[in-house]
Amino acid sequence: MASPSGLSEVEGLPRVIRMRITAGLFVCISAMVTLYSALPARRVLAQDAEVRALWVLRTSLESPEAIRRMVSSASANGFNALFVQVRGRGDAYFNDGIELRALALARQPAGFDPLAETLKEAHARGLRVHAWVNINLVSSATALPPGRDHVIYEHPEWLMVPRELAPELAAIDPRSPEYLGRLARWTRANTARVEGLYVSPLHPDANLQAAAVVADLASRYAVDGVHFDYIRYPGADFDYSRAALDRFKADVRRGLSTQERARVDQLEAADPFAYPDAFATEWRLFRQSQLTALVTRLRTSVRAARPAAIVSAAVAPDVDLALRDTLQDWRTWLDNGFLDALCPMAYTTEPAQFARQITNVLMLAGGRPVWAGIGAYRLSPQATIDNIAAARRLGTSGVVLFSYDSLISPPNGPEYLSTIARAAF
Repeated sequence: MASPSGLSEVEGLPRVIRMRITAGLFVCISAMVTLYSALPARRVLAQDAEVRALWVLRTSLESPEAIRRMVSSASANGFNALFVQVRGRGDAYFNDGIELRALALARQPAGFDPLAETLKEAHARGLRVHAWVNINLVSSATALPPGRDHVIYEHPEWLMVPRELAPELAAIDPRSPEYLGRLARWTRANTARVEGLYVSPLHPDANLQAAAVVADLASRYAVDGVHFDYIRYPGADFDYSRAALDRFKADVRRGLSTQERARVDQLEAADPFAYPDAFATEWRLFRQSQLTALVTRLRTSVRAARPAAIVSAAVAPDVDLALRDTLQDWRTWLDNGFLDALCPMAYTTEPAQFARQITNVLMLAGGRPVWAGIGAYRLSPQATIDNIAAARRLGTSGVVLFSYDSLISPPNGPEYLSTIARAAF
């Protein structure tokens, strides 16, 4: 088993803390690997079966007619897989789920099931369907969900808090409307930094709910895969919620001497960030390892419900930036078999940079399937064709274009996909 990325950074810390961090990470990972060994063997991904996929936003799943058009277009233009967004912002584009049915489906009959309809249409045409599930991002920054049974209203204490806002929110009961109001206002004012409200992997109950959502989905629908997106922190300055800080404090204090506890406790009386600042490396590793634990929990939930389903994730293409900026340790996820395939979102408009990003991911993947994510919405048809050719030349197992919806809408149109089909597929 490979060592978790960043573990070498523990060197130089007090020995008792170093031992605790190292042991904690390996216990978490080893326990999950042991659990996997008791489950049916994972499906072998055929290396010669190139994945030619489209990411499909939830807006294309709002009616039976839209779904039929989407599947027909994908099939006619040479695609063989669809990544359909069935959990967008803490809601469900499938029926009878744990979370509320998406508001955008309100005009449709109650019996209309977007995921079931997509599976029926796609499988009839030989297309595979991966359920695309946004994990930590649960609400838009600009418009809060109207339904009061949404997770942000039922469990505001699960939401990630930026360091900048943490002192202000620490004095407010999370159940008070003022708490969510201030967090939402801060988020709207900082859309360049964060896309919306996120639930935190530092809250065990939030992780249980996410696992229950994917387990329910995988158990009731014959999906070919489950694809995780937004499985990350919005930034390295999250989550500084009171509950997250308290959990870290309790964890790190067990490895401290009485004198060291007293010293940091005295600092904390005047500084709410005393513990994360005094143990900055441990704080980062703590948050990083909790996100990795969430990935393992989600994979276990999918595998137990549908053993043959392929588990994949969309990630930032630069492993170092992903780890630094969003605490997303996808190299460890791959090295330890927590994912079957990786989708680096190489959305650059520069061909040379695209090639470098995909080359670096392939080197780290060590032969594990890599599906190159191409930001076609930013590219001309020819540039997308060139990126597909580069991905093939470099040895990826396939490509995923973002997104169907943008490619059929102005300034593009149906001819965009047909141009891709003629030249690449």
